[in-house]
Amino acid sequence: MNAKRSRISILTEILKLIGESGGMKPTHILYKANLSHPRMKKYLAMLIEGGFIEEVKLKRTVYRITEKGERFISEIKKIEKFSDAFGVQI
Repeated sequence: MNAKRSRISILTEILKLIGESGGMKPTHILYKANLSHPRMKKYLAMLIEGGFIEEVKLKRTVYRITEKGERFISEIKKIEKFSDAFGVQI
């Protein structure tokens, strides 16, 4: 059975992808996060508005994680570790 992903899990996945790559093109985010184009745009807009990522225009648009986004990932990892210790899926 496929469970729907929560908004927080999708946002976290996008942040982790961008953070691990040092910067990512929208197409790569689309495929690696398994999102439709409209949903990807919605989530990227949310992350930009929240100050978690920034849009950098080079030859093509690239998204980079900000310091706030890095702190968020760090805190989420703590929460994941805590929930795993008690066998609770978040």
